[in-house]
Amino acid sequence: MRQAIELLYFAYRAFTAEPDAILAELGFGRAHHRVIYFVGRNPGIMVSELLALLRITKQSLARVLSQLVREGYVLQSPGPRDRRQRLLSLTPKATALERLLTERQSQRIARAFARAGDGTADGFRRVLLGLMDDEDRRRFPDPDAPRRAPR
Repeated sequence: MRQAIELLYFAYRAFTAEPDAILAELGFGRAHHRVIYFVGRNPGIMVSELLALLRITKQSLARVLSQLVREGYVLQSPGPRDRRQRLLSLTPKATALERLLTERQSQRIARAFARAGDGTADGFRRVLLGLMDDEDRRRFPDPDAPRRAPR
């Protein structure tokens, strides 16, 4: 188990190293990366939903979000029915940054799967799902669950 902990630590450090360097050049950190990534994956996400997804405080998000808005990476718009809602979306330059960061991390994962051999991706997915809390695990459909036939 100790080796598994160390493997996770060193893998995460390697997984985040290249994005961290790119973000540092822009004056950003991992919190900025998470916001850009999840707003990119969920265009129009409400601030309250992002807070719940990231499990961070309003104060932490406000600091990061205000910088991203100020520097032209994230747009905030009022909700269509409730003007108090703040809906978030990426600007084109944030979309390009998100693509670059995700591409670099995707390449690292693809190389690791290629080195590990056929059939390892499913086992890796299952281990990661097993590490997650139930609430987060529900975000990912079970590939083994029976599928309903279309009506």
